[in-house]
Amino acid sequence: MSIFSRLSDIINSNISSLLDKAENPEKMIRMVIQEMEETLVEVRSGTAKVIAEKKTLHRRAEQLRKQAEDWQHKAELAMSKDREDLAKAALVEKATVTATVELIDSELIKLDETLDKLASEIEQLQTKLNDARARQKTIVMRTTATQSRVDVNRQLHNFNIDNAMNKFEYYEKKIDLMEGQVDSFNMERRGLNSEFEELARKEKIDQELQDIKNKLSK
Repeated sequence: MSIFSRLSDIINSNISSLLDKAENPEKMIRMVIQEMEETLVEVRSGTAKVIAEKKTLHRRAEQLRKQAEDWQHKAELAMSKDREDLAKAALVEKATVTATVELIDSELIKLDETLDKLASEIEQLQTKLNDARARQKTIVMRTTATQSRVDVNRQLHNFNIDNAMNKFEYYEKKIDLMEGQVDSFNMERRGLNSEFEELARKEKIDQELQDIKNKLSK
């Protein structure tokens, strides 16, 4: 099913309005992008044909200009030989060729105008396509995020999770109690060790003092 009937519909389209009216924005934006991409391929293909036709006409015009120059030279040659009849015939041929060149030049001007319009339309279409692709990424991310929120909320209100969290709290309190007992035991050991360390320090000081006394008494 086509969303757009012609290129101008795409260029003048309001993507936001299309998505607002769509029952399924994600599906709609995919369809919009697909049709834009297909249209862009068609327009570029048509542009390539116009460019090819322009090159063909340009080559034909150059060939005819050379023929016109050749007829001019022939006319001059005929006149130099006093063959006015041949000179006149050559100029008639030149006129015919020149008229054809003028027609081709006119066609080339029209083709240039067509190419300018196509270039502008392609640029506008590409801008629209880029916008649609950006919208698609946003819609996909929002859809994913919304689904994630739904899943999270469903889990938050899940009885099994609430029950498990209560068990976690029970085990955490139990572990806290065990850790407290270990810390208390370590504190007792540290206190006892500190007393022994203090005795050893005093004994060392007393010994050093006695050594000084013995040294002085000698």
